[in-house]
Amino acid sequence: MIMTLGKTYNVVLYEPEIPPNTGNIIRLCANGGFHLHLIKPLGFELDEARVKRAGLDYHHMAHVKEYNSFDEFLEQVKPSRWFACTTKGSVTYSDVAYEAGDTFVFGPETRGLPASLLAQVPKEHQIRIPMLPHSRSLNLSNAVAIILYDAWRQQGFSEIS
Repeated sequence: MIMTLGKTYNVVLYEPEIPPNTGNIIRLCANGGFHLHLIKPLGFELDEARVKRAGLDYHHMAHVKEYNSFDEFLEQVKPSRWFACTTKGSVTYSDVAYEAGDTFVFGPETRGLPASLLAQVPKEHQIRIPMLPHSRSLNLSNAVAIILYDAWRQQGFSEIS
């Protein structure tokens, strides 16, 4: 059974590469009622044991959909507002007032979001998680959790409607 919120947050993984990260994010989305959107190509098959192991038995509780391209995602979902989550962002994630229905786009673990995708979103919607200087990036599933839980906290951890 998939439990969803009225107008939930969307998590987009653009060309994810590491199965356990996606499994952890499936579990996160199942527990928060968030929708997960996967942009192909994926660096693995969704039925791989490593994805299932990380997601445990939550996969059936999560809303997960695959798309052939980011443009296909935009056409089908039509997000009213989306944020590129990137180490190149100039806005700290905690400085944004999030709204129900917001969409958060994360890039592949080894490359981040491509410049062509970043060019589609205003600079004020390119958000980052602060890190020490000379740090590369956080683990993808950790970054998703940090940003999503701050957005949900702003909604009082209640069902979003």
